[in-house]
Amino acid sequence: MYRQPLSSLRNPAFRLYYGALIGQMASMNMQMVARGFLAYDLTGSEAILGSITLAATVPMLLLSLFGGVIAERVQKKYVMLIGQAGSAMVALGVAIALTLGYISPTIPESWWILVIASMLQGTIMGLMMPARQAILPEIVGEQQLLNAVSLNVMGMNLFRIMSPAIAGFLIEAFGYKAVYFTMTSLYLMAVVFIVFLPPTSKISIPESGAFRQIKEGLSYVRHETTILIILAFTLAGVILSFPYMMLMPVFAVDVLKVGAGGMGILISVSGIGAIIA
Repeated sequence: MYRQPLSSLRNPAFRLYYGALIGQMASMNMQMVARGFLAYDLTGSEAILGSITLAATVPMLLLSLFGGVIAERVQKKYVMLIGQAGSAMVALGVAIALTLGYISPTIPESWWILVIASMLQGTIMGLMMPARQAILPEIVGEQQLLNAVSLNVMGMNLFRIMSPAIAGFLIEAFGYKAVYFTMTSLYLMAVVFIVFLPPTSKISIPESGAFRQIKEGLSYVRHETTILIILAFTLAGVILSFPYMMLMPVFAVDVLKVGAGGMGILISVSGIGAIIA
């Protein structure tokens, strides 16, 4: 295993999956800088900044259970394809709104467009992410699964460090619309990779309904102590770190007096600290 740290990349399907992962993770982490800094630039309100983040988080949390059901009933490749295409459309919509001036500091109330975009993005992520996670064992098989998961985490952490800084400098040099057009291109790149991804497992529609399946899943988790402990630690980490990351524009502008480029570097450095921790 240690002699072949990149063995999963020999799998053509995993290479396609990994290309799509790069596009998605780069876009998501660029959005962290662009959306937060833009929202605070428009309104100067910490409450509105938190509301925009909440608009993405709530549907992501609530719909992820249904996303798991969808992943069992629909070919996972198509769930990912529709999800990435939808993300590209949301990013393109914001980019066009910025280009045409519908989102502008001269129109502070235009922040509602960011709320709608955040809700749509959160909905897409909640419905798509279970399929993206569940497809990995079907692509690489049991023998390469550990290696594939390690490369998966490495890719996510790499763009967690790089993408915020890149987004910050793009904002400083070309404006917010440059980031959203770049995000659109990256999501479309992910779409192209997924198009060539071969179908994986056969689809079987259970006799029980979606809500019955969700209930059974929650019941299983409740009786598995190990899973409960992992979920508890994960939840604690998210609660303690996520608000800090989302409120970074407030610290960058009001405390440290830096622009989007400085905030991007701050988030990148925070990402390094979180990975080390």
